[in-house]
Amino acid sequence: MDESTANGRLPENRLIAERREKLRRLRDAGDAYPNDFRRDALADALQAEFSGHTGESLEADPVRVSVAGRMMSKRVMGKASFCHIQDRSGRIQLFVERDRVSPEIYQAFKTWDVGDIVGAAGNLFKTRTGELSVRVQDLRLLVKSLRPLPEKWRGIADRELKLRRRYVDLLMSGETRRVFGIRTRTVRFVRGFLDALGFAEVETPMMHPIPGGAIARPFATHHNALNLDLYLRIAPELYLKRLLVGGLERVYEINRSFRNEGISTQHNPEFTMLELYQAYADYADLVKLTETLVREAARTLLGTAKVDYQGRIFDLGHSFETLTVEDALVRHNPELAGDLRNADRLREACERAGIDSRPEDGAGKLQIELFEKTVERHLDGPVFITRYPAEVSPLARRNDADPFVADRFELFIAGRELANGFSELNDPEDQAERFRQQARAKSMGDEEAMYYDDDYIRALEYGMPPAAGLGLGIDRLIMLLTDSPSIRDVILFPHLKPEAK
Repeated sequence: MDESTANGRLPENRLIAERREKLRRLRDAGDAYPNDFRRDALADALQAEFSGHTGESLEADPVRVSVAGRMMSKRVMGKASFCHIQDRSGRIQLFVERDRVSPEIYQAFKTWDVGDIVGAAGNLFKTRTGELSVRVQDLRLLVKSLRPLPEKWRGIADRELKLRRRYVDLLMSGETRRVFGIRTRTVRFVRGFLDALGFAEVETPMMHPIPGGAIARPFATHHNALNLDLYLRIAPELYLKRLLVGGLERVYEINRSFRNEGISTQHNPEFTMLELYQAYADYADLVKLTETLVREAARTLLGTAKVDYQGRIFDLGHSFETLTVEDALVRHNPELAGDLRNADRLREACERAGIDSRPEDGAGKLQIELFEKTVERHLDGPVFITRYPAEVSPLARRNDADPFVADRFELFIAGRELANGFSELNDPEDQAERFRQQARAKSMGDEEAMYYDDDYIRALEYGMPPAAGLGLGIDRLIMLLTDSPSIRDVILFPHLKPEAK
């Protein structure tokens, strides 16, 4: 016995067959999918404006409205019936009386199913229980739903099914609609925040002849007309910095980027990032900008700087902590105190931690391997980690006083990286040498190492002003703001394994 039968419902295949038969009869009678109904009101606007009115005032001064939406519940009685419809804003009740609509419509209404999309016109009134409703005078079936919705109270119990059938999840879950409403408003906030600071929003290519701007494996494709191999961008960085060369001194892009890597609670092969670049600024300037942006996003979207995430409170209203990579390593690995730039010593520490390393890895690379394995997950934050090894920061400016490190930071909250920024390397000869080092690493089997980009070096040779750049994970910021444990919860259609047949 399948679940639907066990719960007193017909098996889904039988329900679908019955609905298809109803659709067949609609086709025989005329247009089964009309597109001439126009609504003039949304549920939430009606609730906001008229819920406070008394029934007597609505009767004395009638308000006629046309509404449309998906029928989410239905109760048929003798002379009168009720249903709730849901539009993009919320729900409102329809009151359908046998004596106020034609006999044909009332009889047809009794055969309509939950999930059907209907349009109705009539006057607002209050029921005996005080619920704002539409007393229907005209009623039409606009779309016949062929598949039954999940049960009202259980919704979609299977988490994977929620992700695969997001369209149903959105119909049934107010929480899911809330999350994606916050996502929309977050992106709007980021744009307004940066626009107010004089940044210009731009668009750069999503297909690159040379993948660059990050250390990651790209997706490859091919352009037939040009007979050219192309790569989906792993980051827009090198194109945005070309714009700095061109005189656009403050630019940003809210971009889709693609990385051919694993799927986890923090990673999706296709994701959304904010990248911005500011001329005549350094990484310290962008530390301040990042802290302000994250704090004000919380205040604007949630009404408070105290964010409740997975049972813990993160107070974004205070100044964020700052800690260097080496200090963080020692804090969480006290046995490493001493010379943290001795490659042999670090390699031994990696072996004890079960981290694979290669003979050519320098002290900087080994530091970061240890940092990612033993430190990151403990960084509740909010905390800025600074002074990353230059060896693993091929696009960042070296620190003047200590060339082993770069003027770079990452922001961590709840044990995950939220943002990465640095003072930009604008010395074309230094950048060319770092590209050559990356190319050598790639030739030795490092699939994530960068390619040599001749045109980017040529752009730097024209002169790029001193500048700083920032990349911030929009998806991860929204995870924080919506208390979502997985990146898949904040992406409408995340990538999943193929569905079993």
